[in-house]
Amino acid sequence: MSPKTRTTRKAFAVIAATGILLAACGDDETESTSTEAPAATEAPAATEAPAATEAPAATEAPAEGDDPLAALYQECLDNGAKVNLIALPDEWANYKGILQSFRDKYPGVENPVASPDASSAEEMEAVETLAGQDDMPDNVDVSPAIAQEMVDKGLFEPYVLTTDSEIPDGLKDADNNWTAAYYGIMAISTNTTIVPTAPKSFADLTKPEYKGLVNLNGDPREAGAAFAAVMAASIANGGSADDIMPGIQFFADLKASGNLGGTDVTKETVLSGETPIAIDWSYNVPGLKADLEAAGLTVEVNFPSDGIYGGFYGQGVVKDSPNQACSKLWMEHIFSDEGALGYLEGGAVPARIVAITEKGLVTDEIKSNLPPDELLDQVSFLTPAQITAAKEVLAEQWGPMVADA
Repeated sequence: MSPKTRTTRKAFAVIAATGILLAACGDDETESTSTEAPAATEAPAATEAPAATEAPAATEAPAEGDDPLAALYQECLDNGAKVNLIALPDEWANYKGILQSFRDKYPGVENPVASPDASSAEEMEAVETLAGQDDMPDNVDVSPAIAQEMVDKGLFEPYVLTTDSEIPDGLKDADNNWTAAYYGIMAISTNTTIVPTAPKSFADLTKPEYKGLVNLNGDPREAGAAFAAVMAASIANGGSADDIMPGIQFFADLKASGNLGGTDVTKETVLSGETPIAIDWSYNVPGLKADLEAAGLTVEVNFPSDGIYGGFYGQGVVKDSPNQACSKLWMEHIFSDEGALGYLEGGAVPARIVAITEKGLVTDEIKSNLPPDELLDQVSFLTPAQITAAKEVLAEQWGPMVADA
């Protein structure tokens, strides 16, 4: 779990039947209807993923005729052999594994990550303030709202992936400014060493036994995970993609009852017991669970079916960044089979879930990290206009009703 959720960024999110799929760098000014996420297809009989091919020598790309991406790899090696990344926490959707698989697949290319716990807004700020410098971010992984802002500011270099035809329209910008590599839904994670009976729904969170124990991952006016939690709570209480007020009222009531804690959710607060019940993105579940169990603690994770809300983060090549070829190579990697399987391992639904399932790469074991199919089947995403409207209401009402109440 990470503060990266600030500014509509990362954290456990809940996908509503009216869910949210504003791609991370969305550039759609037009209002589109909520887009359905790719159906969660039944995985075929468990099959072994093909073994990773032997990496070439650290400074030499494979022959161009052997690999359609060989020319891009060589260009990357010839022009810095480095991609400046930002705000990719190890535990977030298994970025630790994905970063390592990139190094294994493309030896000789560095991929340092600046400010792993930065928010989406801070990523955009870094792009702007570091413009023209060697450490300017080459690529970002941002929330839909910030993605749209970056599109409006002209901060993306449009790029069409070689796997573009396998990515649903709802997960990519119409002008190829960004493409979303993964999505997830909301989860409620409970440290059952401290709280023996875990809440399973938003309705459960109102019970007196959870006084002071329930925590959001940030401020919903800034943090994507917290925004998603409020929207999910709204859906659970009669609201919709066009009406976030019931969610704000839910948390206002939760604060009035004393159930809502005042601590942001981080790995440290979870392990220390400060945040025993956390509402966060489903793709943070495997990492959280592993951390708790390694510390000798027990955890129970539930996906509240009364508030299904889905969200993704979008990735894009930053315009005029110092390492354009390597940035594009990174994009190709996270949308490759290896990248998609890496996200799956972290509990995220990759954009190419249908394609890799049809290839027989989605084993029953790896699929166990995902939320149940019956919940994923309900996922759809908010349009940019719906997100903008919801954020305006939050900006007006969250302070007087919750934060400052």
